Amino acid sequence: MEHALYDFLDQHQIRRQRFDHPPVYTCEEAARLAPGLPGAECKNLFLCDAKGRQHVLLAVPADAGVDIKALGELLELKGLRFASPDRLQRCLGLTPGSVTLLAAINDRDRQVAVVIDQALSCRDAILCHPLVNTSTLALPMDELMRFLDLTGHPPRIVEVPRRQNPAEQD
Repeated sequence: MEHALYDFLDQHQIRRQRFDHPPVYTCEEAARLAPGLPGAECKNLFLCDAKGRQHVLLAVPADAGVDIKALGELLELKGLRFASPDRLQRCLGLTPGSVTLLAAINDRDRQVAVVIDQALSCRDAILCHPLVNTSTLALPMDELMRFLDLTGHPPRIVEVPRRQNPAEQD
């Protein structure tokens, strides 16, 4: 899968910088093991509605706590929740710890909506895993948007509701 992604990026001349590092599974590990990369660090969540019919690939700043219930209301999706690892594998071909906006390339049936927090959308560049958690790509935001359009996933840019209680986990 990773090779197919790079082939696609090359074919469409999508500019990026690649940084290899040890495997990272959380934003905290990424900040510790791959510090100072040129772009906005983000947290990616794979969500689905209560019936598992609608899926969302969400990107927010790495330090943002998401109010998933309020986000569901904003997106008009009842019972928005984290999708299971099986669903993640089936829809995006990923395992937990490697969720990335670049996984849109694996959603050929366009079953997954991409949502990007407004706070990320205005950044010059964004950091994304290239379908594995042992590398990070820094993509200029306009290149990321072009990638998402080319894969049939034009993102919805919203102000993602934040958690009121910082002790809650997302």
